[in-house]
Amino acid sequence: MHSLTVAVKDELVSTPATQTSHRVAELATILRFAGGLHVIGGNLAVEVELDHMEAAKRVRRDIRDVFGMATDAAVMQPSGSRTHPLYVVRVRQGGETLARQTGLLDARKRPVRGLPNKLTTSPVGDLPAIWRGAFLATGSISEPGRSAAIEIVAPTGEAAMAMVGIGARIGVAAKAREVRLAHRVMVRDGDAISELLVGMGAPGAVGEWEKLRERREVRATANRLVNFDDANLRRSAQAAVAACARVERAMELLGDDIPEHLKYAGDLRLSHRDASLDELGHHADPPLTKDAVAGRIRRLLAMADKKAEDLGVPNTLESVPEEID
Repeated sequence: MHSLTVAVKDELVSTPATQTSHRVAELATILRFAGGLHVIGGNLAVEVELDHMEAAKRVRRDIRDVFGMATDAAVMQPSGSRTHPLYVVRVRQGGETLARQTGLLDARKRPVRGLPNKLTTSPVGDLPAIWRGAFLATGSISEPGRSAAIEIVAPTGEAAMAMVGIGARIGVAAKAREVRLAHRVMVRDGDAISELLVGMGAPGAVGEWEKLRERREVRATANRLVNFDDANLRRSAQAAVAACARVERAMELLGDDIPEHLKYAGDLRLSHRDASLDELGHHADPPLTKDAVAGRIRRLLAMADKKAEDLGVPNTLESVPEEID
C-alpha cells in the first residue's frame, strides 16, 4: 500500500463518527465493498477482508456498538502476488440479520448487486461517510501528477455507478471504468481530490497532498524552463552555424569586390562564431550596435546572392548544411 494511502486511512480511522447514521453508512459500505456472504456450519456468515488493521478494528467496534453482535478476527499473511497482510473480520452468529440490516440482502434475502437502496437514498449529510467506507474498504490515492487519482475498486459495475452518483450529489466528479476486469471509480481532478479528502474526514492528508502537488508543479515548471532553454540554445547554435556558412560563401563569391565595412562585419562574424549579434557589436572597434552588425551582414549576403544569380552559381543559402533546420 502506498504511503499516502496509508496516511489517509490512518487519519480516517482516528476520527470517530459523530452520528450513528454516519457509522451505519460507513460500515454498510465497507461490508459491501470488502465483504462477502458465506455459509459456515449451515448459518449465513458475513466476512470482510481489509488491508488496514485499524480499519478492521473499527469495523469490529461498530458491529458490536451499533448492532450488538460479536465478531472474530484473523490475519492472512502475504502470499503469492500479495505483499501485505489482510485482516479478516467475521460475524458467524446473526450474520443473516446483519446482512439484511446493512443492505447486503434485499427483502427476499437475495444478494444486492449494487449499493443498498438505503445508501443510495441517504441524506446528503451521510454521503461522505459512504465514500469514507469505500475508501477504507478498497481505496487508494496516488501522488499528484499526470496519473493522480483517488481510486475505489467496486465489487460490481452497478456499485461503481452508484458511487459516481453519490459523488455527484456532494459535488465531486467521479468516473467509473472497467480496468483489467475490475470495476474502478476514479476522481482525477486535483481540487476535487482535496475536497473529497476533507469531506471524508482527512484534512491533514489534504495538507500533505497539496504540498506534494505544489512541489510537483514547481518541478514541472522548472523542467519546462530547462527544456525551453535547451531548445533556445539549440536554435541559437543552428542559427550561428547557418550564418557563418552563408558569410563564408559570400566572401568567396565577392572576393576583392567587398566594401571594407561589409568585409569587416563578415570577418567579425567568422572570428566569433558562437557570439550573438549583440556580442559581435561589443567585439567591434569601435563598438557597433546589434542592429548595425545585423544590417551590414544582411547587405553582405544580399550583395553575394545577387552576384550568384548573375553568374548562375549556388547562392549563400545553398551553403547551409542540410541538417540545419
